[in-house]
Amino acid sequence: MQSPTQTLAEGLRLPTNGLDYTILAIYFIVVLGIGFAARRSVRTSLDFFLSGRSLPAWVTGLAFVAANLGATEILGMAATGAQYGVAVVHWYWIGAIPAMVFLGLVMMPFYYRSKVRSVPEFLLQRFDKSAHLLSSALFAFAAILIAGVNLYALSIVVEALLGWPQWVAIVVAGLFVLAYITIGGLSSAIYNEVLQFFVILAALIPICVIGLKKAGGWDGLSGSIEKQHGGDFLTAWGGTGIGDANPLGANWLTIILGLGFVLSFGYWTTNFAEVQRALSAKNLSAAQRTPLIAAFPKIFIVFLVMIPGLVAAVLVPKIGTAGSDLTYNDAIPYLMQELLPNGVLGIAVTGLLAAFMAGMAANVSSFNTVFTYDIWAKYVVKGREDGYYLNFGRLITAIGVLASIGTAFIASSFSNIMGYLQTLFSFFNVPMFVVFVIGMFWKRASVKSGVWGLVAGTTAAMVNYFWIYKQGVVDIPTDQGANFVSAIVGFVAGAVVMVVVTLFTAPKPEAELAGLVYGTASPGLEDEGAEAGDDAWYRKPALLGWGAVVLAAACYLPYSL
Repeated sequence: MQSPTQTLAEGLRLPTNGLDYTILAIYFIVVLGIGFAARRSVRTSLDFFLSGRSLPAWVTGLAFVAANLGATEILGMAATGAQYGVAVVHWYWIGAIPAMVFLGLVMMPFYYRSKVRSVPEFLLQRFDKSAHLLSSALFAFAAILIAGVNLYALSIVVEALLGWPQWVAIVVAGLFVLAYITIGGLSSAIYNEVLQFFVILAALIPICVIGLKKAGGWDGLSGSIEKQHGGDFLTAWGGTGIGDANPLGANWLTIILGLGFVLSFGYWTTNFAEVQRALSAKNLSAAQRTPLIAAFPKIFIVFLVMIPGLVAAVLVPKIGTAGSDLTYNDAIPYLMQELLPNGVLGIAVTGLLAAFMAGMAANVSSFNTVFTYDIWAKYVVKGREDGYYLNFGRLITAIGVLASIGTAFIASSFSNIMGYLQTLFSFFNVPMFVVFVIGMFWKRASVKSGVWGLVAGTTAAMVNYFWIYKQGVVDIPTDQGANFVSAIVGFVAGAVVMVVVTLFTAPKPEAELAGLVYGTASPGLEDEGAEAGDDAWYRKPALLGWGAVVLAAACYLPYSL
């Protein structure tokens, strides 16, 4: 794959001036100010890692969606739009909204009422220490790799903005994110993410509007794309019949099962970088509403990242190919360079930096929580006072950022960072999801089935990608198609192994499953005068209404394209 490093050094230097730098400086001052303001509320480790569970739903909801508005959403999805066309909508309307609704209605009660501080901690309660330790290690490793993707994307903009060497841009960007997370903990990250959400919108909207005008409006854009890439580039489902060729290299079955179910539910329901935002809400109702509130803007954000990708595909017809100096990752920086006037350019640069800092901060803050609570406090240094773990959390945050600086260079070798992220999700999130969902709905699932399900799912996904796909054992047209297949293989392998192991090992005593398996009462409900099952999603008309509206909108929109 072509490395983007040379691309940016050779030509993508943004024509910024004093006005742009002033806007950027003001934003950085505000970000650090929020960090110092949040520091006053950090007195315990719970304050540092989960904001003391005190935040309102609208704050956690916007932070929830902003945490995902990182490299995945901006550079990655614009790159995907330039490479695969309108098919990028699948990552939103199929690959996000249903899973976000499921998280809010079904899974948040299990997380919140069990008072866990991380996803692996839930697996400890449902299975055993081996499943807990393995899931903690896998998640911590994945969080650092994904934080590195966001840091690399951040360095692309810094390099294009200032002309710094890439390694300098990566180090400086990482240290700035480290500063405001270490100072104010999760509260600093979340309140900055709310600010970043609006700054990101202010950055993307001008790129879309001016880009469409440059391409001759939607009619001019679609006409040019159809001539260059064919009609299927402009449809969500065109050419997705089994055996048909299409830009995405996947058929409707792998899209629905691989992306819409396995990858989507695996990411949105077990990725602690997202779940941590909901767990910081002030009560269960606010925690359940967090992903539902986030789902509304998620429905429409796809247009803000898809349109720049399509415009880039028209203005640079060979983008991402051997005949071009630009990789797909360069779509957004290229449009900023070519289209935006000064002032607006400063806002766009600020928005991009905000997006990447939000994505990196989300993964680093989830990494420090999992490593501190699930690895260090449970297996290395046990039973120390709360202040010790608060200080260790700050230390491991610094270590996490330094590790992310290293993994950022891995991401730099990929022409489309979205493909790299989807590969990571199929390896790490999917196995955790299959173990979680089977354990949550099947009381018989044995204690030992959890760890073996994780091992089988991760191994199968990696074998499919690195051997069956990369070695050409089975012909899969694109990396994205291979990721969908890897996700399905990992899910099936994990599920089959869990069932087989369960048949030969002892189940967890039913008395220990209260509140951990669907249909069982949560501990403490009786003290509140409630009956078993009263916290079920289907008994809450207001939440059901939220979910129905979001799903209806998401189901309708694909047919408009």
